[in-house]
Amino acid sequence: MPHRRVFTTTAKAQLEALETTQSAKANEVKKTFGLLQANPRHPGLHTHPYSALEGPEREKRFEAYVENNTSGAYRVFWYCGPGASVMTIVAITPHP
Repeated sequence: MPHRRVFTTTAKAQLEALETTQSAKANEVKKTFGLLQANPRHPGLHTHPYSALEGPEREKRFEAYVENNTSGAYRVFWYCGPGASVMTIVAITPHP
């Protein structure tokens, strides 16, 4: 089911910083957004609940992989809402 994406202020700033400093990484992140929009359960994303955080209305948050088996691999954190077909991107960060 396609989702409309919205970004938190933090996620938007993180994406803009990537576009400025690491355009190749930004392209990988954008590819991940496309896969998430088409199928949040795409096997390459390794999407799973991220129980340490919740959305503002206690929505379940998820973590999706931009990369795997890479030092400093990036992750996208998101939740469904607000609304039935909205996906909110919360953060785009490197994995420690």
